[in-house]
Amino acid sequence: MNRRDFVALVGGAAAAWPLAARAQQPALPVVGFVNGGSSYASWINAFRKGLNESGYVEDQSVTVEYHWLDGQYDRLPSVMADLVRRRVAVIAAPSATVVALAAKAATTTIPIVFGVGEDPVKLGLVASLARPGGNATGINNFYYEVTAKRLGLLHELVPKAVRVAVLVNPANAPVAEATLRDLPEAARAIGLQIQVLNASTSREIEAAFATLVRDRADALFVMPEVFFVNRRVQFATLAARHGIPAAYSSRAYMDVGGLMSYAGNSTDAFRQVGVYTGQILKGAKPADLPVLQATKFEFVINLQTARALGLEVPNALQLLADEVIE
Repeated sequence: MNRRDFVALVGGAAAAWPLAARAQQPALPVVGFVNGGSSYASWINAFRKGLNESGYVEDQSVTVEYHWLDGQYDRLPSVMADLVRRRVAVIAAPSATVVALAAKAATTTIPIVFGVGEDPVKLGLVASLARPGGNATGINNFYYEVTAKRLGLLHELVPKAVRVAVLVNPANAPVAEATLRDLPEAARAIGLQIQVLNASTSREIEAAFATLVRDRADALFVMPEVFFVNRRVQFATLAARHGIPAAYSSRAYMDVGGLMSYAGNSTDAFRQVGVYTGQILKGAKPADLPVLQATKFEFVINLQTARALGLEVPNALQLLADEVIE
């Protein structure tokens, strides 16, 4: 063998070593992240922070596949079937009851970490809060269990209101039903009349506003719904245009001019889902991880919006708020 052949042989072998080493490295575990709305940076960052707290870094020690439904819940069966077929390591469903229920219906073996707005035992997701059993665990953020409280705060903010329009998304039936379950009684208790309107698309949101303006609604109550959150600019624009005071269930509305919000801290819920996802990747069993109960509730008032609507916010209500946007 001459020197040129020897150098070529050694060089070729050296070049092959990294390829062989990479081929022997195990593939990263895959997390299927499924959300009913559209991509929202604050939620993604919170989920990643939770993963980091459990020792995982996206694209370094775990792969996260994001599936944003943008309100198209009819896509859920095919999305879940694909995740189950490929045997992802964990299904994360941080912020939609309908997504959590679809995941639970699709698999009894792949771990599921959910974020829901009411008792997951009643929903059939877990056997108990302390010992979930099965393949699912997560956090209850009490979105729907504080419906009456949110309506009461809206009434304090708009004390002259008599007729309140309630906007729900019928495509997300579990949440629509949960929102409307306690609302009529809560409204009667404080002397309010409610008018239920439906919207599942941006065009239908426009139509709903046209209806409530035509029917002279005094205020608007928007159900907790990730599709609506992702249309928050549209809501803020229409509410300002028509002079409608509106109550929301997410802090995200406040950043674009929403009047008030009251709910559990959704950003923290996404972080908690990330933490549990990381713990499961490390070997923990969903059956042994107790369902978390949200402890952070945020009441936020936007004074700029209130002034634009001609509302005077009592000092007592401002003191009650966790945040007042000047």
